[in-house]
Amino acid sequence: MNSAVIINIAYILSAALFIYGLKELSSPATARRGNFISSVGMFIAVVVTLFNQGILEYQWIILGIAIGGLIGAAAARTVAMTAMPEMVALFNGFGGLASLLVGWVALYGAGTTTFTIITIILSVLIGGVTFTGSIIAWGKLSGKIDGKPILFSGQQIFNTLLMLGILVCGVLFALEPTNLTYLYVIIALSFVFGIMFVIPIGGGDMPVVISLLNSYSGLAACAAGFAINNLLLIVAGSLVGASGIILTKIMCKAMNRSLSNVLFSGFGSPKQIAGEVEGTVKPIVAEDAFYILEAASNVLVVPGYGMAVAQAQHVVKELQELLEKNGCEVVYGVHPVAGRMPGHMNVLLAEADVSYDVLMEMDSVNPRMENFDVAIVIGANDVVNPAAREDESSPLFGMPIINVDIARTVFVLKRSMAAGFAGVQNPLFFKENTRMLFGDAKESISQVIREFSG
Repeated sequence: MNSAVIINIAYILSAALFIYGLKELSSPATARRGNFISSVGMFIAVVVTLFNQGILEYQWIILGIAIGGLIGAAAARTVAMTAMPEMVALFNGFGGLASLLVGWVALYGAGTTTFTIITIILSVLIGGVTFTGSIIAWGKLSGKIDGKPILFSGQQIFNTLLMLGILVCGVLFALEPTNLTYLYVIIALSFVFGIMFVIPIGGGDMPVVISLLNSYSGLAACAAGFAINNLLLIVAGSLVGASGIILTKIMCKAMNRSLSNVLFSGFGSPKQIAGEVEGTVKPIVAEDAFYILEAASNVLVVPGYGMAVAQAQHVVKELQELLEKNGCEVVYGVHPVAGRMPGHMNVLLAEADVSYDVLMEMDSVNPRMENFDVAIVIGANDVVNPAAREDESSPLFGMPIINVDIARTVFVLKRSMAAGFAGVQNPLFFKENTRMLFGDAKESISQVIREFSG
C-alpha cells in the first residue's frame, strides 16, 4: 500500500470523525464526547498533512503538538466560566487568522490560475474579517470595550467604500497576481472591515455574533482548502461554516429578529433604550424565600449570566436536591440566548452535574408556567423581560421570552436594580408576584440552603 492510499484513508477517517463528532455535539449529553472525537480527527488530519507535504521533520511536528497541547490544556483549565464566551471569540479569531495565513502562503506554491487567486482572496478576506471582528467581540464581552453599539455619522458610507476598495483591489490582484501590493491592501482593508462589522452591534446580540463569526472561520478555512487543494480542509471548513450559519439562524429566531436587523440596527444604542420603569420593588430575605419554597410543589429555575458571574451553579444544584427530597419537582428553563454565547447556561449546569432530563427549552416551560409555584430567576434579565411581550416601544418587543411573570411567585436574584446586558429596563421587578432577593446569587442561595438544613 503506497503512501498516497494511506493518506487518503487517513483523510476519509478524519472526515468521518468530524461528521460523527458534529452529530454528537447536537446533544448536551454527548457534546463532550463529540468534541473529543472531532479533535482526534483534526489531530490525524494535521499530522498526516504535514508528513505528506514534507513541510517539517517529525521532531518539529512533535514539538508543535506538545506546545499547542500545553497551551490548550492550560487555557481550558484556567479559564473562568464567565470568560468562556470571550475564549470562544478568540478561538474564532485565531481560526480566521490561520486561514488568512494559509491563503497567503498558498500564493507561493499553488500556482496563479484565476480560480486559485479567487480562493486566496476569499481566504484572506474572510479570515481577516473574522480575526479583527472576533477581537472586537472579545473586547465587548470582556468589558475592555463598551458593550453598547458604536455608531457615527457616515458609517454606512464608510463601510460601502471599504467594500468597494476590497472589490477593486481583488479584481486588480486577480489580473496581476505578481503585484503583492494589492494583496496587502486587501489584508489591511479586511482587518478594518472586521472592526467596522462588529462595533455597531450591541452586547445583547453577542450570542448571534459569536455563532456568525464561528461560521466565518469555517468559510475562511474552506476557501483556504480550495487555495491549497486540500479536500479535508474543504470538508472541515464547510461543516463549521454550515453549522455556524444554522446556529445563527436559531439564535435570530430565538430573538424574533432577522440577521440584517442584528447586524445593522445598532440594537441597544441610546436612542433605542426604553425609559425608566416606575413601580414598587418588594425585597425578600432568605428566610422568607425558604418558607415559600418549602411549600412549593413545582419550581422553575431560569439561569442567566449572573449565575455564571456568581459561580452559583453548584449551590443551585444543591438547592434542587433539597427541594426534590421535599417532594418538589424542579426543572430548568433555558433560553437559547441566555448568557453571552450559545449554550452558555447548558455548559454551566453540566459542570454542576445537573441532569439533562430537567433542562427544558422555552417552548416547553411557557405552556405550563401558570402551574409553577415559584420561578427562580438567577441573574437573567432580558430573556425574562415582559416588555418584550407588552411594550411596543421597547427595543425587545417581539422577542420570545420565558414568561416567568405568569408563575404564581417569582424570585429574582440580582445584585442591584441595574438593567441587563441589552441595557433595557425590566418591569418584571415591579410585578405584584415578584420578590427581589438582592445580593450575590451564590451567597443568597446558600442562605436558603442553610434554612433548609436548619
